[in-house]
Amino acid sequence: MNDQLIIFDTTLRDGEQSPGAAMTKDEKIRIARQLERLGVDVIEAGFAAASPGDAEAIRSIAGIVKNSTVCSLARANEKDVRAAGEAIKPAVSGRIHTFIATSPIHMEKKLRMQPDQVVEAAVKAVKLALEYTDNVEFSAEDAVRSEMDFLCRVFEAVIKAGAKTLNVPDTVGYSIPALWGERMRQLIERVPNSDQVIWSTHCHNDLGMAVANSLAAVMNGARQVECTINGLGERAGNASLEEVVMAVKTRRDVFNCDSRIDTVQIVPTSRLVSQITGYPVQPNKAIVGANAFSHESGIHQDGVLKHRETYEIMRAEDVGWSHNKLTLGKLSGRNAFRSRLVELGIVMESEEALNLAFARFKDLADKKREIFDEDLHALVAVEGNVDTCDRLKLISLKVCSETGETPHAHIVLSDGGNELSTDEFGGGPVDATFRAIEKKVESGATLLLYSVNNITTGTDAQGEVTVRLSRNGRIVNGQGADTDIVIASAKAYLNALNKLFGAEERAHPQV
Repeated sequence: MNDQLIIFDTTLRDGEQSPGAAMTKDEKIRIARQLERLGVDVIEAGFAAASPGDAEAIRSIAGIVKNSTVCSLARANEKDVRAAGEAIKPAVSGRIHTFIATSPIHMEKKLRMQPDQVVEAAVKAVKLALEYTDNVEFSAEDAVRSEMDFLCRVFEAVIKAGAKTLNVPDTVGYSIPALWGERMRQLIERVPNSDQVIWSTHCHNDLGMAVANSLAAVMNGARQVECTINGLGERAGNASLEEVVMAVKTRRDVFNCDSRIDTVQIVPTSRLVSQITGYPVQPNKAIVGANAFSHESGIHQDGVLKHRETYEIMRAEDVGWSHNKLTLGKLSGRNAFRSRLVELGIVMESEEALNLAFARFKDLADKKREIFDEDLHALVAVEGNVDTCDRLKLISLKVCSETGETPHAHIVLSDGGNELSTDEFGGGPVDATFRAIEKKVESGATLLLYSVNNITTGTDAQGEVTVRLSRNGRIVNGQGADTDIVIASAKAYLNALNKLFGAEERAHPQV
């Protein structure tokens, strides 16, 4: 029998450290529920010591999720470990993941600690974590640049202290597969009692090899991979969950292990994370990109038509892609709408949420002839995009863009219940709209990103707009969707402003 490969998802912790990807508690809960449906073994829900908000989000997720282990990260100090322990208390299965840097450069420059002090801190943190749970994971931060003898010493000490999982991170994305696999093999061979723990790997993608390094570790004995949906994460990101899982599933002739991931949930999970964080998935992204199963070449098309496996190593349906259309229109009923959502794996949190989504479906059916499954995902995402602050709302928008004339926008907003209207010119209809909003709101924010993606094909397709704003060091993303791209842009901008005016700035987990 194959071993089980434990999938440790850190989208809610490491993924959230991407600029602008910070999530509200409600957004974290939505993603955690979807990760549970996906079959993730361990959900790293956050860094409890980072802020009271993060601790509360972890606590809420721990009380809701039943079929996955809920984990909190903690530095190797008493304050962090106790915060993590309190946060995971409601969990059916809880884990504390404590870490300390072990490379010479980190110990000297960052920690200002001697090697003996690092070992002592690691052991103390593990023993303290055991007061809250018997499921304790230890990570040697920057293991890629750590000396092998010292790594062995630290890991031996934390095994004796009671750690059940040992994580070997390529924190800076420096390694290459052959060397990373060899490092994992040597650690397992050299560390006493290595067979009593699960060996894990956490790889960053700075050189584009996070997935390859993770799989090399698996081939050399690792049985837990730490990864994120869509590869989200700091800098160039993390190993992509979907790529790791499908590589292991597709190449069973190479990997002597299986995961318990329900792969049909991969695409819905990818879309949810993308919509909540505002990080679009590139079209040529493996597994979840829009072009992942498209064939343009005539030779490829001919081969696939004759026999799919000539050019496809996996089925699109197996990872959650669907080419079905919702052939219902504006006269369709709620039950048919609800049934299609269930088929897509979309679970509405309340009857009120279903009613609001159904009303938006009716509005959309008036604007376009065919409603696709992708449209439904976008409709539901709007309902889940609940702002801490709902101060600004779009009432109406009129734009004029004419050859040889300066584009002009007239917008009517609701600002805390007060109706405001204004006009402004700009370099284009979107620029004029944003300028009109700022003329009244005066947020002082800087526009960092404006991104447009079509949700489906066709000239009547919905456009999904992401706006990233920065103010006083705080970065937020706003999303909006509509068949009119200018209206979608206005919605996205207002959504971002509501986030700026809403929740307090959250402390970066590494601060």
